Order: sequence, then C-alpha cells, then structure tokens
Amino acid sequence: MSNLNQTPSANRLHISFFGCRNAGKSSVVNAVTDQELSIVSEIKGTTTDPVTKSMELLPLGPVVIIDTPGIDDTGALGELRVQRTKKILNKTDIAVLVVDGTVGMNDADCQLVNLFRQKELPYLVVYNKADLMPSVPEAKENEIWVSAIKKTNIWELKEQIGSLMKTDSITHKLVGQLLKPMDFVILVCPIDESAPKGRMILPQQQAIRDVLEAGAVALVVREHELQDTLERIQNKAAMVITDSQVFALVGKVTPDFIPLTSFSILMANYKGFLKTAVSGVSTLKNLKDKDTVLISEGCTHHRQCNDIGTVKLPRWLQEYSGKNLNFQFCSGREFPEDVSPYALVVHCGGCMLTEREVQYRMRCTIDQGIPFTNYGTVIAMVTGTLERSLRIFPEIHDML
Repeated sequence: MSNLNQTPSANRLHISFFGCRNAGKSSVVNAVTDQELSIVSEIKGTTTDPVTKSMELLPLGPVVIIDTPGIDDTGALGELRVQRTKKILNKTDIAVLVVDGTVGMNDADCQLVNLFRQKELPYLVVYNKADLMPSVPEAKENEIWVSAIKKTNIWELKEQIGSLMKTDSITHKLVGQLLKPMDFVILVCPIDESAPKGRMILPQQQAIRDVLEAGAVALVVREHELQDTLERIQNKAAMVITDSQVFALVGKVTPDFIPLTSFSILMANYKGFLKTAVSGVSTLKNLKDKDTVLISEGCTHHRQCNDIGTVKLPRWLQEYSGKNLNFQFCSGREFPEDVSPYALVVHCGGCMLTEREVQYRMRCTIDQGIPFTNYGTVIAMVTGTLERSLRIFPEIHDML
C-alpha cells in the first residue's frame, strides 16, 4: 500500500481553504487536487458543508485538503455553516484564504486573516480570477495570484503551501525516539469485548510501525501471555507498552527494571499534552461531592456494556476520589466552548484528532481554569502506576 493510504487522517497535516462565497474557492481546491472535489457553480453558497480530500503534497507528505462553506453566508442556515467553518480552524494546520481578485479583500476576509493570526496559523492569501484582470498586481509576502479556470500559478501555489511548514515539525515519533535497533519491545493488547473486531486500534498500529521503523523487534501479546513471553526472552525487553485498562496486572508481571508505559501515555506525549495531563490528574483528590466531570472522546463508536468512557472511568473516578460525582459526556467533533461548569475534563488519547485540535481543546479548558487530563493518565493514577509509566519522560516524571 502507498504512504497515502497508510497514513491516518489524524496524522496528516490539514490544509483548509477559506473565503467568501463566489471567490472561486472550490475551483481553486479542484485545481490544487486536480480533481472535481467540490461542486462549482455561479450560484453563491454552492459549498454548504466542509468537503475533504486526502492527497500527497510534497514536501509535506500526506495531507487532508478541506473546502469550507463561504464565510459570508447569510440566513439561519448560513450562520450555522459559518460556525462550522470557524470550528474547522481548530483542526487546521495551514490556512489558505481565497479572495476574488477582481473585487479585493473585504471585511469578512480581513476577519479571517485576524483569526489565522490569533490562532497562530501559517496562512497564504490566494487572489483568484487573475485571468479576468487587465493587469495582475505584484504579489506581496504570503500572497499569490492565480487563475483556477486557466490553471495559472497552481503549481506555484502548491509550492508556496508546501513551504509554509517545516517538515521536521511533522515527523514526531510515538515511541521510536526511545528505542535502539534490535531492542525487544512487548506490546500488550487485550482482546476483549471492547476491542474492535478483526483489527487493532490506531495507537497499537502506530506503535508497531514506530518500533519497526526504529529497527527494533515488536512482540505483540495479550495480557495473560506477558509473563511467559518475558521468561522466554529472559526479561531482556527494552520496554513494555500496555493498554491502560490492564495496567495494574501488567505492572505486577513486569520486573521493575524494565521500562513500562501505556499507549495512552505515549499518545498524550505525541499530541503534546502529557505535561498538562499529569498536572490535571493531580487534582483528582481535590474533587468534591456533586462535582461534575466531563469525559470527552474524540471518536464516535457503538458503546458496549462495559464501555471505558461511560462506565469504567466514572466508576474508577468515584472509587479513587471517594466522592459522589456527576458525569457528562461528549464525543466526536463536539466539544463545549464553555467548560466552566466542570471540575475536571478527562479526554481520550486523541488518536483520531489532529494535534492542533486536541491542543485547542486543552487550551480552551486551561484558559478557563479547569484541570485537563486524559484517560490513560487517570487510569495510571488510580492503579498506582503513574510514577512508573512516566520514568521514560524524566522532565515530566520530575513533576510528581
């Protein structure tokens, strides 16, 4: 399979195209992707919902292209589309503003540029319809003139988009940076009623790929096979990585001299919020009766009877805190902008969300003075394995 097909959406850079209705935004997107991705029409507001397309854009590699509705849409439905467009900014890594070159930038365009700057997004202003101009003005920094219809400067546009972000900033490793060639790494992956049928979850897949790319050896076992596996390799494992839900059992079996952590701890570090998660989990003992905890999941799935987010975590939090807590839940792309009613936000590992989107949720929470942590850190805390799971990250371990 190609790299394009192997790379999950959450691990791709998200490049979003914004602009007013009839600026030719969808035409530019179609020209960039070299496909009829979006419907093009003379009628304003043809794009009613965000449209996505995965592609390869060098030197960035696999990316997701997002075509958004016009930011100047009108009416009740239009306002909803505008709100959805603004939410796209939370998972955008590179923003492209398409402007009708025959008209120039208007107030809505300027507001978008201000939003890009507020969110510290690298961005490019694309003046479309150059073919209708008697003469094309000289482009300023972060600007380019194109004609989507004539395909003028489309190659140059791709080049400029590709130059907006350094590729070394998108080559994070989940665990590979901690390994040496021929290290034995044991990955403990329970197969129970909550495990997806016929496949492994994304953090497990990503960890296996990382181990292989490091030239190390991945040994994948279930929790009850761990002890026998350790004995067979004479405890010469460089690391054991476990599913958080069996942390306590795996911790008892794994000798203390072997580094032990979880997929969720690694994912929190990979997404850039492990330090915040560790700080947030320290507040568990401060919870009070009737406090409300928000449990947020980045994906939407059919919940089983013993679901971790809605059943296990609430039970563990009640038992550990010794308090009578209230719980609210959200999943998928929905996350409340106002989290002030909550005493704590517990987020999943964020494997289905981009790093920017997870960090946006984290910043929204912290800015409102609410502690933010994640599933794996909570489970490590309540099972008494947090200190051990953080030894591989000395700077964060020293926070304990």
